[in-house]
Parts: sequence; structure tokens; C-alpha cells
Amino acid sequence: MLKHYIKIALRNLAQQKVLTVINISGLSIGIACFSLFLLYAVNEFSYDRFHTNANRIYRIVEWWEGEGREAGGSGSVCTPVAPAMKKDFPDVEYAVRMRGTGCLARVNNNVFHTSITFADKDIFHVFSFPLLYGNSQTVLQDPRHIVLTKEKALQLFGTTNVVGKALEIKTDTAFEPFTISGVAENIPANSSVQFNILCNFEHFAQTTMVQESSNNWHMTIGMEAFVQLKPGSRLAGERKRLALFRLKYLPDERPKAKKEKEAVQASFRLQPLRDIHMNPQVEGGNNPRNIWILITIAAAVLIIACINFTTLAIGRSAGRAKEIGLRKVMGSQRKQLMGQFLAESLLLSVFSAVAGLVLAYTLLPLFNQLADRELHFSLTRFPELCWLLTGLTVLAGLLAGSYPALVLSAFKPVEVLKSKIRVGGSNLFTRSLVTLQFVLSIGLIISTIIILQQLSFMRSKNIGFNKENVVMINTGSIDSKKIYPLYKQAIESNTGIVSVTAAEMGLGSNEGQMGRGYRNYKGEVTGVIEYPGDYNFLNAMGMQIIAGRNFNAALASDSTNAIIVNEALVRDVLGTTITDALGKQLVEGKGNGRKPQTIIGVAHDFNFEDLTRAVRPQLFYRPANLNASRFFVRLTAGDPATKLALLNNTWKQLVPDAPFEYSFVDEKFDAFYRSEERWSAIAGWAGGISIFLACLGLFGLAALTAINRTKEIGIRKVMGATVSQVVGLLSKDFIKLIAVALVIASPLAWYCMHNWLQAYAWRINITWWVFALTGFFAILVAVTTISFQAVRAALANPVVALKNE
Repeated sequence: MLKHYIKIALRNLAQQKVLTVINISGLSIGIACFSLFLLYAVNEFSYDRFHTNANRIYRIVEWWEGEGREAGGSGSVCTPVAPAMKKDFPDVEYAVRMRGTGCLARVNNNVFHTSITFADKDIFHVFSFPLLYGNSQTVLQDPRHIVLTKEKALQLFGTTNVVGKALEIKTDTAFEPFTISGVAENIPANSSVQFNILCNFEHFAQTTMVQESSNNWHMTIGMEAFVQLKPGSRLAGERKRLALFRLKYLPDERPKAKKEKEAVQASFRLQPLRDIHMNPQVEGGNNPRNIWILITIAAAVLIIACINFTTLAIGRSAGRAKEIGLRKVMGSQRKQLMGQFLAESLLLSVFSAVAGLVLAYTLLPLFNQLADRELHFSLTRFPELCWLLTGLTVLAGLLAGSYPALVLSAFKPVEVLKSKIRVGGSNLFTRSLVTLQFVLSIGLIISTIIILQQLSFMRSKNIGFNKENVVMINTGSIDSKKIYPLYKQAIESNTGIVSVTAAEMGLGSNEGQMGRGYRNYKGEVTGVIEYPGDYNFLNAMGMQIIAGRNFNAALASDSTNAIIVNEALVRDVLGTTITDALGKQLVEGKGNGRKPQTIIGVAHDFNFEDLTRAVRPQLFYRPANLNASRFFVRLTAGDPATKLALLNNTWKQLVPDAPFEYSFVDEKFDAFYRSEERWSAIAGWAGGISIFLACLGLFGLAALTAINRTKEIGIRKVMGATVSQVVGLLSKDFIKLIAVALVIASPLAWYCMHNWLQAYAWRINITWWVFALTGFFAILVAVTTISFQAVRAALANPVVALKNE
């Protein structure tokens, strides 16, 4: 019987080639999109789950809440917190600090700039990074030992077995030899902890920056700290123990009066390792809402494809009413007829699934480029994908086949053979499905337009300084104290060079920050981002001093205790006006021998972060011994190649052994919004695909409607109806459905995008024209699609139509 069903199903599908192609194309595209989007989502939720003790590993975070501010934290903590936690809590089995930085390295006299990660020696006790060579228990016991990944070993030495070989690294002013003691497997992409070259933290602790912060509980230098708790420990949920621990080392944070209990409170918390990648409350974490949006988009595209599949199956069944009548007269039972319809639908669904998976596999490289990931279809890694797609294939086939099977198999043979039965695209169920299709499509298009508007707004917004035409040069491990004045003098007088300056921190994405705690006007300690730079840094960056003065190289005090602050610091830390802020002093939260800092100027608010954040308190100062990690050169507009050649040649003359590595500041800031660019691209493609699928379905339904109304169209033409009247007759019902879809989709899209925009401190207002433009576009595309079939039906010979009917 099954063989018979399949044979009849294949014959029926072959007889309706156009509709079969439309059905398979639509559902296969939907399955391909759903597979790719689902693969991305599953990968995002799989971060850090491969570690053996993942459920006992936590990251120490600095947490703030109170005074009506949104609670949140940072994974950048002070240097001494991890050793202190290991010493004070018997629950802590291991504690590991990690800090990435850029250094110059040398192999066989070949000098290059690379990223180095410094970590405490117990890192391989905590994290399950398998080693190809070396003993994980002892690989970092010696401060002069380092570990390379397999990829880095191949890149530097052309082989993986490099244990015992030497690599020179310039961590201070001179190259120092390190011995490779181990080679690790490449770090999985779905790991929050990444490294290429791993060094012992003990060596890094000897540098000036770390020594300054080693006992300073109010200073952060971009350090992350992890702890592995002993089995059964509940320390992560014991806020009181963590609070007492903090007060032990930061006693000045203890409230002095009850009225201070509503102030902003800082605390240490333990964040589960598997929570790091998908927790937006901690800096650097992704928002799981975006993944759920992606899953919703994927589901919407798949639903649209399934609706196509179902409505076309219903429409296609209208032409088989007489076939069903004859079968029933010849003795076919209802369950046999239902089996035939379901077999055809399931067969079509299986064909579509196979085509969809082939299409998804073909498009995966393009999707990886779009999503900035390295995804792979793997049944062993993601077995749930296989089961889910199999279930969806069967479900789509059953849904598409059930309605016509139940309805047609229930008709009486006499009524069917007398043509008293009509099943087609005009019934309420089918119209509801078509409306739902366009609700989803219109909603996706509206969302895409709003995302693009927000992205454009963020790119063009004035962030408080001029980021265009500024080259940022990475100094690596050169002696910048010596090289900076020479480099500045050599290039600043050349044509095309506007200004030259330097700073100890970079600008833009992935450049890090440093900060300290200062006492605010309430007596509490507030975090302030610090930016040490040269005297002319603010002028070179185009920042506006709105009160007071800029730094003056002729005044010795300007390099000892003078600072320039932004408006946010005046408001949030000083609690005063801009003019009254001049001359006031900022006192560090915990005395470390640093003099109070005197405010000599107030700059207009500037934003060194992405626009999801409001501007935070920041200050500038000019260190007495500026040790610049970045040189900044502002160029005139146009012909950057010639100017970059000048910068490169001058660099090679002064530091021939160091590579000239640079980036443009505007590109570094654009990198903040790569995520939004990816989302807008994904939503745009999804919106376009959804409209295409909806129109594909409309094309098929319009063809079926024209077939079902052949006699009516023939009579109307005989009675004098024009082509335009016939086109209007066939189009008006579909246009009404699209208008209803627009009315439903608009408030839903507004609500969703309004909530999405709340994540941005700086955001656009949603305007009415977005909805009007989308509605006009949807109707235009739909009318164009329908008109093709409508005109074809209107131009047909009515005599032939009436004769056949």
C-alpha cells in the first residue's frame, strides 16, 4: 500500500510541475534559513560547556547597584583580589588571574607584534585545555616557561612539537628569552577564555604597571580573575561572606550612617563561567535577547514557508475533488484517501528538507562571513539539530496534508461529481494563513529599517571628539619615552600632518580601560575612567574645553596633580556645576600615597565606549613619565597612502626592529557596532527572504484562484469585462489581506523595536513613515506578483475556458 501511495504521489507531483517547484523551493529555503539561524543560536548557548569543572568555575566581578541605577558589573578587577580570595576562603580550590596584552616577539631574528596572555600557573588545573605536548600540572611552574597553541606553533616554527625551543619576548625595554614548555590544542571558538601564547603571571607581575596595582584595591588594569570552588561549596550564593571579604580590604566603603544605605553599593560577586558569554549585565557579555530574536526570525521564516506549503496544498486539492469522488465511488475508504494526501505531503516535505539542508550547507561559508563565526554542521556536537529538523520535516508534511485530507475525504461523492464542492484560496482558513504570512514579513521589514536607522544614527552621532583621519600607532614594547619625542619631531612639520600626540591607552573597540575609585560628594567611592596622555591630546582629538584651561607643558604642576574632567564626572562625582568644579580636588578612595588631583578644566562629554552606554565619569591627566602605548597622528583628508608611507618610513628609521602596526580610530569605533551590522544584515536577509516566500505563495495561490474561477472569468469577459477589471477582481481580495496584515504587524513591530531600542543610551525615535513605506512596498510587490497571473487569466480565450468547464 505504501508503495502505491508513493507511486501515485510522484505522478501527481509530476503533473503539477510549477506548483511542485514552488512548494519545494519555498519550504527548502525556509528550512535552510532555519537550519543556519538555529546552528548559530545553539553555538552561542554552548559557550564554555566543554570544561570538565565548568559548574565549579566562576569569574570574580565588580558589581554595582543602588540609587536607581541599573545593576551591572565588570569582569575587570583589581590585581590583589584573586590571591586574597584564595587565602581567605577555604572553599576556593584554585585562583587564576589573566591579562592579555600586545608585545614584540622575536624568533630567529624575525621580529613581530603578537598578543600575549599572562596567567597564574594553575590555569590548566582550572580550565580543560588539552595539551599536545607538555605536562599540564607543571607546564607553567617556571616564570620563564610559555605555552603556545598548535596554530601559533605552526605559524612560528612550521611544526607543532616545539617544546624546548626559545621565543624572545619584549615585555619591558629589552627582549628576554622564554622556553616553550607546552603546546595546547587550538582554543575552541566557543570559549570565553582565549590565548595564542600563554606566559606565567609571575613575570608580568614584575612590570611597572602591575607593581603599581599589586596592592591597590582601587585600581584596575584590565585584569580578569577566576576561581574554582571545591565540590559542594555555596560561596557563589553567599553574598554576606563576599561582602565581609570586601569590607576587610576596603573598610572605607563601610556606610557611616543609615541614610547612606540607598547609595550606589559596590560588591564582589562570582559569575558562573557558563554565564559569561550570555550575560549583558556584566561588561563584554552578549545579550541573550538577541539570540532569541534570531530564533524568532528563523521561526518566522520557517512559518512563512510552512504556510506556503499548506495553502498551496489546500489550493492544489481543489483540482482533485472529482478524482476523490471517483475514488470513493470505486470503493476507496476515507482512511485510504487521507493516507494518499498525507503520503504526497510528506514526500514533498522530505524532498524539501533534503534540498534545504544541501542549500544550508552550500550557504554556510557565506553565513559564517555574515555572522563572524566559524560554524560547522556536526551531528556529534549538535545532535539536537538532527532531531529537531527531522521533527519539523514530519510536522510540516502532516500539517500541509491534514487539512485537505480531512476535508476532501469527508465529501459525498455525488456532490463532488456534480461540481458542488469548491476548496481553494478563498476560504477563511487559507486567508488567515496568508494574512499571517504578511504579518511576519512586514514585521521583519519594519524591524530591519529601524535597526538600520539606529546603526546610522550611532555612526553619525557626535561623540565629543573628531575621530576621522586619525591614525593610531601601536608602540608594542619599544622605548616610547625615548622614541615619542623623536618621532613627533620628525613628522609633525610634514605636509598632510595636522598634529601628533600620544597616550597610554588606545581608543575604540578592544582597547581596554583603566580606572580608580575616587570619593564623591556623598563620601562614597565611585569608579572613574582615567586616560593618561600628552599635553596636546585633547586638542589633537578635537575635544572641547568648556570651562578652565588645557594642560600647559610650561607648568610643572600640570604633570603632577592636574586633571581635566568631563561633564559626567562633574555631575555624578562632584555633584556641582561646571564653573564651581574648577579648582576642586579629587581624592582617591583609598590612600596610596597619591596626591589629591586638582581640576584645571572641564571638557565637553565625550564617549570612548559604544552608545549602548551613557557617558561615564572620566578624567585626563599628563603623567610625569608618559609611557605611551599608542601614538596618534591626525592627517589631512585625502590621499592616506602617501601619508602612511611617510609614517612607516620614519618609524623604520627610528625603530627598525619593530613592525609598524597602525589602525584608524574611526574604524576602531565602527567595530563597536559590528554586532548591530550583523543583526541588521541578518534581519535584512530574513525580511527579504520572507517577502520572497510570501510572494512565491501568492503566485501559486493566484494561479489556483484563476483556475478555480475560470468559468466566472470567461462569463465576465463574454459580458464585456475588460482586462483591468478582471485583474482587479482577482487582486482585490489579496490586497485586503495585506492591508489587514499591515494593521496587525505595525503595532507589534513598534512594540518589539521600542523594547529593543531601550538597550541603547542613545537611540532614535520611531517615525510613522517607516510603517507607511513598508506597507506601500509590501502592497506593490504583492500586486506585481498577483498581476502576472491575473493578466494571464484575463487574456485567455473565454470560449476555451467555457468549453472546458
